Amino acid sequence: MPINSFLYSKPRHWGGALAHYGASWWRMLLLGAIALVLAFSPSTYTRAYRRDTARQIYLGAWQVLPWFTVLSALISLVIIRIVLVTALSYGLSRFGLEMVVRVLVLELIPLAAAMFVALRAGMAFNAAALDPFAGDTSLQAAWQLQRELAAQVSANAVAVLSLAIVSSVLVLVLAYLNVYGLSPWGLNDYTRTVGRVFEPTVAIGFGLKTLMFGLAVAVIPAAAMMEIRRFGRGAASTMQPGAVRLLFVLTVIEAASLAVKYF
Repeated sequence: MPINSFLYSKPRHWGGALAHYGASWWRMLLLGAIALVLAFSPSTYTRAYRRDTARQIYLGAWQVLPWFTVLSALISLVIIRIVLVTALSYGLSRFGLEMVVRVLVLELIPLAAAMFVALRAGMAFNAAALDPFAGDTSLQAAWQLQRELAAQVSANAVAVLSLAIVSSVLVLVLAYLNVYGLSPWGLNDYTRTVGRVFEPTVAIGFGLKTLMFGLAVAVIPAAAMMEIRRFGRGAASTMQPGAVRLLFVLTVIEAASLAVKYF
C-alpha cells in the first residue's frame, strides 16, 4: 500500500493498512527467496534457461553498455577534476586520488549501474507469467516461473555487475591520467593507493553490494507488478511499479555498506 494512502486513511483503518503493507513486503521477500533457490539449483540451468538469460543480459547490459560507459566517463571526469582541484587547494593533494576511488568506484558507480539497469530492464519486463500467487499450480506454470524468474534475476545481477566493473575500470584509468598524465612513473604510487583502498574485505563487500543491487533490481519491480495483477491496486499510478520501494531498498543497502566500512 502506498504510504500516502496510509497517512490519509482513518485511524481505525491503520491496522489493516499496516497488515497489508507487511504482507506486501513479505511477498517481495518470498519472491526473492524463490529466485535465489532457482538460481542456485542445478536443474534450472537448461538450454532454454541459458537462452533466456543471454537474451536478458543482452537487453539489460550489452545493448546499453556503450552509452552507459560514455555517460559515466563524462560525469566521472567532471567529478574527478572537482575533487582533485579541491584537494589541491586545501593542501590535501595526496588524498585526492584515494577520495576519487572511494567515492566514485566504491559507491556512486554501482548505485548508478543498478538504477540504470532498473530503468532499462528491471522495470520493463512483464511479470504476469511469473506470479507464484496467481493460483495456477500446473506443471507448465511452475516451469515458466522457474525459467523466466531465474533468468531475469541472474541477468540483472550480471548486468549490474558488468556495468559497474567496466565503468569502474574506466574511471580508474581516467583518475590516473588526471593525476599523472601519460607518464608511466606514477604506476607504483597509483597501484599502492588503489590497493590500499581495495583491501580484501572492501573488495568482497563491493562484490556483495553489487550483487544485492542486482537482486533488488530484478525482484522488487516483479513483485510490485505481480501484486498489481493480483489485487488491482496502483493501476492508475503514473509511477513505475515498485519504483519507490526499489529506491528505498537500494538506499538501505548503500547505507548498510557505508556503515560496515566506516563505522
